[in-house]
Amino acid sequence: MAEVMVEREGAVLRITLNRPEVLNAFNRAVHAGLAAGLDEARSPDVRAVVITGAGRGFCVGQDLTEFRDAPGDIRDTLEQTYHPNVRAIRALEKPVIAAINGPAAGAGLSLACACDIRIAAESATFVPAFIGIGLVPDSGGTFFLNRLLGFARAFAWMTANRRLSAREAEDWGLVSEVVEDERLPQRAAQLAATYAALPTRAVGMTKRLFEHATTATLEEQLRLEAELQSAATRTEDFAEGVAAFLERRPARFGGR
Repeated sequence: MAEVMVEREGAVLRITLNRPEVLNAFNRAVHAGLAAGLDEARSPDVRAVVITGAGRGFCVGQDLTEFRDAPGDIRDTLEQTYHPNVRAIRALEKPVIAAINGPAAGAGLSLACACDIRIAAESATFVPAFIGIGLVPDSGGTFFLNRLLGFARAFAWMTANRRLSAREAEDWGLVSEVVEDERLPQRAAQLAATYAALPTRAVGMTKRLFEHATTATLEEQLRLEAELQSAATRTEDFAEGVAAFLERRPARFGGR
């Protein structure tokens, strides 16, 4: 059985980590399957992506038995496996939704934080994990959590290694929505379909703008906004949006 399942439904691509017996812990096969799914997500026919886990877990991070059986410099492991997938998620100019169906720990938490939108099942939990075994957060965890939570809360949480419930994560702004466990797949599909019906290039360029805004000066941000707005006005979706507005009808965006 494949360690990662990749399925298309219309313009939505669903990537499911599929090692439920170990709560979808990362090994090299999972990294490779995730990379293949994210490569497929680059197709212009894909307009929204969902990442989730099989069984009762989202992803609990690195499978430590793989480290024991194949020791080496973790720097190389991160560069060869984790980092390319984190970069691929951020480079996708379309929304990536994490549907967190159970425990998200360690690098699995980092994976969820790399996504654009996070929704969670009520039974989901969020565990820093790294400090608990004498490691530091990796796979972009400190980068994303600093943005999502701010330095003080992110540092306190990561170093205390406290498990966070789904409702606490919602209160903190780590996830945008919590739903009943049995409703999570349906809600994720519904949310993805909503995004897939939007003007995809405008959504993708908006993602670029927020990425840039964190380190840009006001003048740099104004320049990029003007540049991307110019590009947006040349899209088919802009023409459709204006026509629909003037004709007082719902827009039918094609993602072009």
